[in-house]
Amino acid sequence: MPSTAAATARTPRMTVTGSTLVITAPAAPAPARAAGPGRSRRAQGPYRRLFALPGTRAFTAGNLLARLPMGMFAVSAVMMIAGQRGSYALAGAVTATGMAATALVAPWTARLVDRHGQARIAVPATLIAVLGSLSLIVCVRTQAPAWTLFASYAATATTPNIGGMSRARWTHLLRGAPAAHHTAMSFEQAADELCFMLGPVLAAFLCTAVFPEAGTLAGAVLFLGGMLLFTAQRATEPPVTRDATARGGSPVRALGPLLALFLALGLVFGSMEVTSIAYLDAQGLGAASGPVLALQAAGSCAAGLLYGTLRPRSLRACVCALAALMTLPWAAAATGSVPALAAALLLAGMATAPTMVTAMSRVHARTPEGRLNEGMTLAVTAILAGIAAGSATAGLAVDHIGPAAAYLLPAAAALLALATAGTGRAARPGRA
Repeated sequence: MPSTAAATARTPRMTVTGSTLVITAPAAPAPARAAGPGRSRRAQGPYRRLFALPGTRAFTAGNLLARLPMGMFAVSAVMMIAGQRGSYALAGAVTATGMAATALVAPWTARLVDRHGQARIAVPATLIAVLGSLSLIVCVRTQAPAWTLFASYAATATTPNIGGMSRARWTHLLRGAPAAHHTAMSFEQAADELCFMLGPVLAAFLCTAVFPEAGTLAGAVLFLGGMLLFTAQRATEPPVTRDATARGGSPVRALGPLLALFLALGLVFGSMEVTSIAYLDAQGLGAASGPVLALQAAGSCAAGLLYGTLRPRSLRACVCALAALMTLPWAAAATGSVPALAAALLLAGMATAPTMVTAMSRVHARTPEGRLNEGMTLAVTAILAGIAAGSATAGLAVDHIGPAAAYLLPAAAALLALATAGTGRAARPGRA
């Protein structure tokens, strides 16, 4: 049986000195000792090594708390406004206005974060967004004029990109460790999928089982508490390089082809969601369609965690798999079988996380020094624009050709993403 010291000596060490990751080479193993049992190997899994770094568990806990409401706010606002004002048209218009405002404001907020630091900008930006949510509650509750709802929800556009800030911390800590960085990015994508899967379920429960404003109120509390916990972890915060942010070229120019890819991916996600809701409603599932819809996010979450333990694939290969698997829901819908569609959504979702992780790694590689959070926020903005366009197009398609045939839209959007990923500039990794 090998000694504990010998087993430790053979393990590569990852430590943080100040705010920089240091990887030390393993000591030579004792020649007469055989490999340890499976237990020591399991202890060296990529995710356990990742969260063994000082400070990572604390900022990840805050990150997850603050990220969960991202999947709650829109659903909560729609249910609250529709329940109190009796108009889904008003509710949809308010949330659409908030999304448009976010698309305009978020890149500027991200630029300020890069230039002045996460804690200095994210905390006041979060307070403004939370006040906007609380103002929305008051305006809905007191039957204030409709314009106040638009103004209140537009104030939430200052919401910082918590996922981008968390990814920036991993990128800073794991500089020079590409395998560990790949694992961290895969975890972040899985966390995105998990929060957007659980958030709407929690929001719907709170708004219906407690009171209509409970979803928005709980989301605001979770968001503020999580952001305060996240920004309190100063040891892992990336250093501010004001000169780099001032001199660096615009991320828009550097990320042009990739932003087109993210726009196409947003078309896939938006059209798939609306089409699936319409199809399941036509099948008579109604409120019971939630678990079926969640399967796509569940498949992506599981695939993201698995992808983090594997060697990264090329962007073209990932998008090719996405294009192939996105044809499955269309084929399943043609059969009229809900179980077949559920299985197809699960499989289609499994191509999402690897594609997003690989595409976001291109964003990391191409974004100018000191502008990482801004670059990632631009990618998210492109996805949101694609989701909005995909949702609107799918709604028209459902009305004119039916929900089953409308599944051709996400398949076509995936082919568009493949064509975009095949261009030379999008496919090249960029700088190291």
